[in-house]
Amino acid sequence: MLKSKRLMELMMTVNRKRRFKVQELADEFGVSKRTILRDLQELSELGVPLYSEVGPHGGYQVIRERVLPPIAFTEEEAVAMFFAVHALRHYASLPFEAESASALSKFYLHMPGDVRDRIDGMKNRVDFITPTRRGDAPCLAILLDAAVHRKVLLVEYESKEEGVSSRRIQPVCIYANNGFWYCTAYCFLREGFRVFRCDRIRDAAYDATGTEPLDLGDVHLSRREASEPREPVRLRAELSRTGVQRCEAELWLAPMLLVREDGSGKIDKDVSRGDIPFYTDFFIGLGSEVTLEEPAELKEAIRRRLSELLERYPC
Repeated sequence: MLKSKRLMELMMTVNRKRRFKVQELADEFGVSKRTILRDLQELSELGVPLYSEVGPHGGYQVIRERVLPPIAFTEEEAVAMFFAVHALRHYASLPFEAESASALSKFYLHMPGDVRDRIDGMKNRVDFITPTRRGDAPCLAILLDAAVHRKVLLVEYESKEEGVSSRRIQPVCIYANNGFWYCTAYCFLREGFRVFRCDRIRDAAYDATGTEPLDLGDVHLSRREASEPREPVRLRAELSRTGVQRCEAELWLAPMLLVREDGSGKIDKDVSRGDIPFYTDFFIGLGSEVTLEEPAELKEAIRRRLSELLERYPC
């Protein structure tokens, strides 16, 4: 086997194994231990993060931030990958901000000159615009890690109704919508699933009180469980086609919609009484595109809110 091919296969092998002994690799590749040691030294110089452990159970190990083997992209694939990452610049916060910037820089610098010229020519011609939000979301990385590894977090959360409060949550997923980051999580205080605005999570740390994580393996982005509403009230509303389109843009609301063939629709769902202040502002924003049928207390809350707004603009 040519040395260049052996080094490439060796890189993929050690990335796959993560932990190995020199003799194992020598036997697998049919070369001497001395040759494998030289090859490992070359991989280390190329950036593969290896370290050795001494003793009877020692060997080599690839540290967590390992280098992945090269991947061959077509020109079209390379351009698509570049702009997919390039579009993330619109977000003030990312769960992998430094890594995405570094990856984009490496990706761009190692492209052939003509491909870079093509990308430069496209930068002012195509984009995936996302509203630029001022709010920072500093806890995205730990929220994502907790969602992936099913860990419980202690967070400081700021809401309009309650101010800043401490919550124990078990994140399920994070997602971006309309320029904001959201975290769907099980809230141990409310005993149900809640959606948290990530820019309102002021601090987050792994819970050290011994709260047992729940088995939420079946709950994910494509299947976000809806918890039973607390103090349920019936929400019924008729929506025009435009109203449906505006509601469809809200990920939390889309599952509640019943859409007719003509594009109009309705909402007929039990919601938590404590969420009435939120629905008040939301339905006011829909204006004439919605006709609210019930609950009566939401109608009254909308009337009070509109009266307060009218007082701001006296004749």
